Amino acid sequence: MEKLVFVKFGGSLITDKAQEESLREGVLRRVAAEVAEASARDSTLRLVVGHGSGSFGHVAAARFQTASGAAETAEWHGFAEVSDAAARLNAIVRAALRQAGVPALTLQPSASAVCGDGVLEKLAYGPVRAALEAGLVPLVYGDVAFDRVQGSAIISTEQILSFLARHLRPQWLLLAGETAGVLDDRDNVIPSITPRNLAAHRPALGGSRGTDVTGGMLTKVEQMLELVQAMPGVRVRIFSGLEPGALAKSLSGAGKGTVISQGSATQSA
Repeated sequence: MEKLVFVKFGGSLITDKAQEESLREGVLRRVAAEVAEASARDSTLRLVVGHGSGSFGHVAAARFQTASGAAETAEWHGFAEVSDAAARLNAIVRAALRQAGVPALTLQPSASAVCGDGVLEKLAYGPVRAALEAGLVPLVYGDVAFDRVQGSAIISTEQILSFLARHLRPQWLLLAGETAGVLDDRDNVIPSITPRNLAAHRPALGGSRGTDVTGGMLTKVEQMLELVQAMPGVRVRIFSGLEPGALAKSLSGAGKGTVISQGSATQSA
């Protein structure tokens, strides 16, 4: 699969994370259409799409503290409620993609995920590969997971896509959110982040607007740097999906935003 690209619709992009279960319907329809447009333009493009849980799963997860573990009956009932909230948003995203003409197939992460102390250790990637080979678009999402240490955990879309990337080797991970990229302390987009210049930018990287149990921008950047160091051929772009056409441009290789990569030996801050 020479042109395999992973795409994430951020929870902050397709929902209003400041209001519980508030969907940005127009944005979702548009980015789904841009995925369809890119696929129609390039028949060799293969996609895995993921999405965050936004104000659906994150609010419920914060209410029940699912990321911290579960042992009591009430906590496990909360685990099921978080799962339901995330799945309900997934059904909406899947419907939008299919209405746009994208053959999306949901592969529920919690059906096979196993964590250890909050870290994703196992996830079935064979069905994702089989779906790609069949010409389908696998659809994953931030979800609950059983954890062998603490009972329950939350796995972010970035964790899931990073795990899959190690087995499927995409060229790009495109993370479409509500900001223009990773911002510095003057709110300017940082064009490139590598292991060599992270320390210089770290103080500017903060949390997330609204409720987010998987961490903010710093967590996202650190996860993506870990991935590109493990797999130097993979690059990550963080950009705003609120700008019409931005996702379509990124899928064609001409996007804006912040690129996260291993960098070169001569690159500095």
